[in-house]
Parts: sequence; C-alpha cells; structure tokens
Amino acid sequence: MHYTGKLNDGSIFDSSLNRNEPLVFVVGEASVIKGFDDALILMAPGEKKTVIIKPEEGYGEYQDDLIIEFPLNEFPENFSPELGMELQLNDEEGNIFTVTVVEILEDAAILDANHPLAGQDLIFEIELISID
Repeated sequence: MHYTGKLNDGSIFDSSLNRNEPLVFVVGEASVIKGFDDALILMAPGEKKTVIIKPEEGYGEYQDDLIIEFPLNEFPENFSPELGMELQLNDEEGNIFTVTVVEILEDAAILDANHPLAGQDLIFEIELISID
C-alpha cells in the first residue's frame, strides 16, 4: 500500500510515496497503529480512501505525566542537551524509550516522553496496491 499522513493543518508528517517501495505489512499483527490497521480491513486492491484516525486509535492522548524534569548533572560529562534533541532513556525495568528536549532550565532539562504525534488527529490518504 501507499499512504500519505497529514495533520489537520495539512502538513505531511509521513508518506510512502517518496520511497522506492510501497509499505508492506500484515494486517492485524499490530505492526502499525490500530486506526491504520482497521482502515485496511475491508479495502480491495486498487482502492483509495482517506481516513481520519483519532488519538485513541493512533499514538494516544497527550499525557502531561510523561513530562520529565531531568537534572543536568545526571547527563554524561561533556554532554549538553539542546532544544529539540531526541534522546533515549531507560526506565526501571530496562525498557528504552525516546524523549525530546523541550526546555532547558538552569539546572535541569525538561523532557517529553509523549510520541510527537500524541493527541493529534491523523489524516491518511491510502491506496491499497495488493493483498498477498
């Protein structure tokens, strides 16, 4: 399948059209967001459609409790976080997750662990190429 993902303001956040090959995945195996998976279930090869995926079927609602104040003295020596920088952290169970530096304070960096598309409606233009 080919797709173009847009936000409500019309900006494109992802597209398969600029890649050499269409996106290939198995429907129902949770390898893509639920709303995207659900949109393909009744499609036939050659069919095109546009779907709006709400946050609960996409990347979830934005969660204020995923904002982390991380002391600057806990970063590795000779490392300075910068606004917009994406970093990887480990939680207590050893799971790795990505955060974005959203603010730098005098003694801490404010990190956002929400997915960048959390809380947003996603508009996908989809073309199903084939079913194997």
